[in-house]
Amino acid sequence: MAHQTCMSRKNRVCPNRTCPHFRQPGQGNIIRHSFYKTRHGRRRRYRCKACGRTFSSTYGTAYYRLQWSRATFDFVATMSVNGVGKSAIARTRSLSRSTVCRWLEVASRYARHFNSRALEGYELTELQADEIRTFVGSKQRVRWLFTALEVSSRLWVGLVVGSRSYANVKKCLFEVLRKGRVHGGFLFTTDGFDMYRWFAQRYMPGACVHGQIIKKRRKNRVTSVRRSLSGGTRRQLDYALFRSEDSSTLNTSFVERHNLTIRQSSSYLGRRTAGHARAVDALEEHLELLRLHYNFMRPHLALRSGPEVRTPAMQAGLAGRKLSFRDVFAMRLILFLWELVVNWAGSWELWWRGGDLGWSWGLDLGLNNT
Repeated sequence: MAHQTCMSRKNRVCPNRTCPHFRQPGQGNIIRHSFYKTRHGRRRRYRCKACGRTFSSTYGTAYYRLQWSRATFDFVATMSVNGVGKSAIARTRSLSRSTVCRWLEVASRYARHFNSRALEGYELTELQADEIRTFVGSKQRVRWLFTALEVSSRLWVGLVVGSRSYANVKKCLFEVLRKGRVHGGFLFTTDGFDMYRWFAQRYMPGACVHGQIIKKRRKNRVTSVRRSLSGGTRRQLDYALFRSEDSSTLNTSFVERHNLTIRQSSSYLGRRTAGHARAVDALEEHLELLRLHYNFMRPHLALRSGPEVRTPAMQAGLAGRKLSFRDVFAMRLILFLWELVVNWAGSWELWWRGGDLGWSWGLDLGLNNT
């Protein structure tokens, strides 16, 4: 099992900052020391031969100093990403609500770290972006979730929480482009929000074919849909649609369906709920945990390959199998293991013109293994 590999002795490092082998794996300085008892069995302790420091087997993981079983911790995280609120989780498992909040804080921190390191090297062939409207604290404090979906792999690649502004559009899309790989003009489809058009025309001329779906509504019903090509030529659009395995015309159907999945999986984002987020930080942390689960753990029915149903990360080549929360939470932040993630050789560089700035610049779009 992968989590057993992550917890093996040869991968352990000394946590003592004064030790000459501090955070240096493979030095042969870590030996077994003893056991200690918990309510759920024995746990191993280790000792560093260089400095004499002893530490537990869960040191540096999400399970460190956990007074309950690891299965209970994983269950709380699983319920949270399936639309169950904190109070309901606490009642189900006879836990204190403060304990559930603290555990989810720890789980979200590890999820953010994992996403920042593992969610790299994906190939951009068709990208769709959209926003979700919600509120934090009260309905007067409106916040928007900017999401970006790589359609061919269904990978959730972009996430920003904030106001509906040009700055947040740039923050979301720059992060997508910095971590992705581009081998040609990819298809980029958004709604009629002008900020996307500004970004594509200023920062991505020639790098993508940008189309917008402009919908008109009356009494909360869509009355007309207009498709507008704002970046690239008609021939480039036809070629991009020919390359696409999912779209035959300009659309935002996939990212809109993805947004529904996000709403259904988060108790914070329900249309009529008393469990809305009270702080932006809490919402962002929960969404990072949800993104980890969606990309690496939840099989997507549209990604069926024979009897196997893949996760978006498997389809994108970022993971060799479906992961579990145990795989991620058993990893130590001080030594992040790459056994489950494909390391891409070399780096790819996309050059584009900086719009009206009048200069050109390069953006590394790959994962460099040096």
